[in-house]
Amino acid sequence: MTTALDVKPQIAPVKTGVRDTSPIAEGLSDVLADTYRLTLKTHIYHWNVEGPLFFSLHNLTEEQYKNMFTAADDLAERIRALGHLTPAKIGGVLSDSIVDDLGQMPSAGEMCQDLERDHMRLAHRLHALIELAEKRKDMVTGDLATERAAFHEKAAWMLRSLSAS
Repeated sequence: MTTALDVKPQIAPVKTGVRDTSPIAEGLSDVLADTYRLTLKTHIYHWNVEGPLFFSLHNLTEEQYKNMFTAADDLAERIRALGHLTPAKIGGVLSDSIVDDLGQMPSAGEMCQDLERDHMRLAHRLHALIELAEKRKDMVTGDLATERAAFHEKAAWMLRSLSAS
């Protein structure tokens, strides 16, 4: 007899008209990994920023990491709605992400440049996901990816503007 505590998550076929959901789920999983890693990196910079840009960068990064934390749930729920499982290991989230760490604690200006670069890379990845989703008749994922790309492009612009010389 199976108890409620024995139930394990499984991949389940979903028939909504979306074609070939596996590549879409993989793309969403990559974006989810990037989002989590960039959320944590942004939060670390938020805690450690110092200098004349402190107030501006501290507040901007707080707004950004809160947005990304919420977005991670939306991305994961879309993966599940497509019948797939989300990444299940922290190591996988780290290895699947295009977001990297700098070798040392950066200055406030370097934080801005580093985060801007990551936001642009994630926006680029989201643009590819939009194309992939739309080719497979998945306008819902396309819309989600469009919304997320807009956020990352705006975040990059704000960081670039804040650190302009």
